[in-house]
Amino acid sequence: MNLLEILRFAVRGLTANKLRSALTTLGITIGVAAVILLVAVGNGASAAIAASIQGLGTNVVNVSPARGGGQGATARPLTVQDAHALVDPVGAPDVKAASPVVNTTATATYGQTSYDISSVAGTEPAYFSTTNRELAQGQLFTGEDVTAARKVVVLGPTTAQSIFGTADPVGKNVLLNSIQFTVIGVLQAKGSTGLQNADDVAIAPISAVQNSLAGYGSLSQIAVQATSADSVSLAQSEITAILNARHGIRLGGTPDYQIQNSEQLLATRTSATETFTVLLAAVAAISLLVGGIGVTNIMLVTVTERIREIGIRKAIGAPRAAILGQFLAEATMLSLFGGLLGVAIGLIGSRFTISGIKPVVVPSSILLAFAVSALIGLFFGSFPANRAAKLRPIDALRHE
Repeated sequence: MNLLEILRFAVRGLTANKLRSALTTLGITIGVAAVILLVAVGNGASAAIAASIQGLGTNVVNVSPARGGGQGATARPLTVQDAHALVDPVGAPDVKAASPVVNTTATATYGQTSYDISSVAGTEPAYFSTTNRELAQGQLFTGEDVTAARKVVVLGPTTAQSIFGTADPVGKNVLLNSIQFTVIGVLQAKGSTGLQNADDVAIAPISAVQNSLAGYGSLSQIAVQATSADSVSLAQSEITAILNARHGIRLGGTPDYQIQNSEQLLATRTSATETFTVLLAAVAAISLLVGGIGVTNIMLVTVTERIREIGIRKAIGAPRAAILGQFLAEATMLSLFGGLLGVAIGLIGSRFTISGIKPVVVPSSILLAFAVSALIGLFFGSFPANRAAKLRPIDALRHE
């Protein structure tokens, strides 16, 4: 019996019970689609984070409190004075600007509308140029606003739309945790990473935020702008020297702050999202395994139902290889068909935004998922196929 005849018998066997064949492919379809889609979501999250970090600029350095507090009881918080000390033409000629930042959250109220803002940042005017935030309408606050602790605020486009709808927010008063602030500007859209929406933000003078919303604890960070991308390393060394002197960090001691530039921040976030992607792929692979077990169960049922057919074929001379090949072909064809459907569903699903993340399909995940689906058919179909091939004709013909 040649290969074409084996495939013809396999197709005839599958089409004899179309509903069972369709249900068998369902597990493989879901598994393949899950692998492609979840890997695409993880890859999309990585791409979005990379774009967001690169959007900050290649000459940005972030200084933040160290986890664990550095040298125990001697650890000092980052202060506004620390930020101002970094802008020193003599001690730090490669630092162009340094903006103290306090981050908090707040509930905004306007009329009957209430909205929880995910990020309220208190800072100084240089922060906007350091982080490449451009104005869409209105104006930014000034150094005088910071000195006078004026309660003015610049909103991100998502925040402005959520609070004011289609109305022009500039000049209107909004309550942030029941404290009145005046909206003076709206920023241009910068986009969302899915994990964080850079447009859902309110930025106000740091003095007003500390007075009314966040208190006078440690800064959340200091956003430092180097004079150029090439001078980032020099700027980091200058920042380290100044902060070590101000915080009393001895040579070889553990700093109570940490410094990261955009490349280091990107590497850290990329590592985290890669781990996230691997975990998602592992969960999807489990569904593929479950689909393979389903193939084994259905093929065992099929062999049991067709024992007499197997006995007749063996009695008239069908070799063991032909029986083995037929049932292996049936299992593999089921898996391949399920794999094709899974690829189609995964590619269609990746066209939609999921939880704010635009999936980015990885071609290798398609090939891998499809190849694994074929191997699942061969592996999980081998036991039922062997069982069928080993049947003795006389025993099979006696089966009721």
